[in-house]
Amino acid sequence: MRYFLYFAYDGTNYHGWQVQPNAVTVQLRLEEAMHTLLRQPVPVTGAGRTDAGVNARLMVAHFDIVTPLPDADAFVDRLNRLLPPDIVALRCQPVVDEAHARFDATSRTYKYYVIDHKSPFFERYAWRYRGTLDYDLMNRAAERLYEHTDFTSFSKLHTDVKTNNCRVTYARWEKDGEGYAFTITADRFLRNMVRAIVGTLIEVGRHKMSVEEFDAVIVGKSRSLAGTSMPGKALFLHNVTYPEEIFIR
Repeated sequence: MRYFLYFAYDGTNYHGWQVQPNAVTVQLRLEEAMHTLLRQPVPVTGAGRTDAGVNARLMVAHFDIVTPLPDADAFVDRLNRLLPPDIVALRCQPVVDEAHARFDATSRTYKYYVIDHKSPFFERYAWRYRGTLDYDLMNRAAERLYEHTDFTSFSKLHTDVKTNNCRVTYARWEKDGEGYAFTITADRFLRNMVRAIVGTLIEVGRHKMSVEEFDAVIVGKSRSLAGTSMPGKALFLHNVTYPEEIFIR
């Protein structure tokens, strides 16, 4: 039987989500805990992969077991006792056998946090800019994302994806806590896409790039045209959505 596991993690101590040789990852720690709890290897497939240092307020992964869980809430509770403190299981839901955590996702939402002052509470999970950014202008530039689908300019080079097309449905800077958060929702994201978009919007906010030049970066379809890739610590996978019909109630 197949289940969706919802969980969150602080990515500070991990080399990203996906298992890789000679590195500690979130997937590795989750599969170790699942193996211990269920007394058998249980591979998990995530909704996507986050890079080193990137966090998730909500990530989803699916896994298969032969015998249905008698109590999903109890399973989550026992799993949390085995997981390290920086990874927490939130809930577990049965789904139809063909449901896929990655391919069935209809949208994903990320948030990137920026502050302009020293903060003992927020600086660990935000990028600090020593100056003033023009967030109104950055929002005008962000609206241009709705007009395009090919985001090659914001993609990490030499990836194995078949297309660089994505559909952005929300992109906006808003006041959040001690600073600002950039929230972006799309049907899919490319490797490094959000951090590259934020880095380019920062150039707009510094008045180093106009809204029209930001649009030209997208049209140019070249990573060399876009801004720098921002630090991963301030990036959070915030939500993943699915069609209701894949869940077994």
